[in-house]
Amino acid sequence: MAAGAVELQRMQWRLEELEQRVGVGACGPCKVADEVGKVQMALSNITGKRERIKILFKKNKQVINSRAALLEQVKNLQPILDSASIQAVPDHATKLQRLSQIHIQQQEQCHDLTDDVKILLEDYNKMTLLLSKQFVQWNEILTRLETAKEEKPAAE
Repeated sequence: MAAGAVELQRMQWRLEELEQRVGVGACGPCKVADEVGKVQMALSNITGKRERIKILFKKNKQVINSRAALLEQVKNLQPILDSASIQAVPDHATKLQRLSQIHIQQQEQCHDLTDDVKILLEDYNKMTLLLSKQFVQWNEILTRLETAKEEKPAAE
C-alpha cells in the first residue's frame, strides 16, 4: 500500500512539474490534465453523434492494436537483432559478393564445357554414322566378291 501511495505521489509531482513547464501562457496557468480531459470529452461528444466516425475509430483501434502487437514482437526479438551474427552481416556481404562472382564464373565455364561436349558428341555421331556407312559398303563389296567367287568354280 505504501508503494502505491509513493508512486501516486511521484506521478502527481511529475504532473505538476509538467503543468509548470507548459501551463504559463496567454490564459495564465492551465491544468494540463483538465485540458486533456476537455479534449477527450469533446472528441467523445463528436464521435458519439456520428456513426461513420465510430466505425472509423473502431477500425483504427484494430489497426493500432495489431501494430502494437507487432511492435511488441519486434521488442521481444530485439536481442536477436542485436546479436553478433546479425551485426556481422556487413562483413559477410563482401565475402558473399566475391563468392557470387566465383559462382558466375563457374557457371560460364560449365556452359562452355557443355557446349564443347555437345560438339564432341555431334562429331562422334557423325563419325559413327560414316563408319557405319563404310562398313555397309565394305560388306556389300565382300558379299559381291564372295558371290562372284562361288560362281567361278562352278562355271569352270
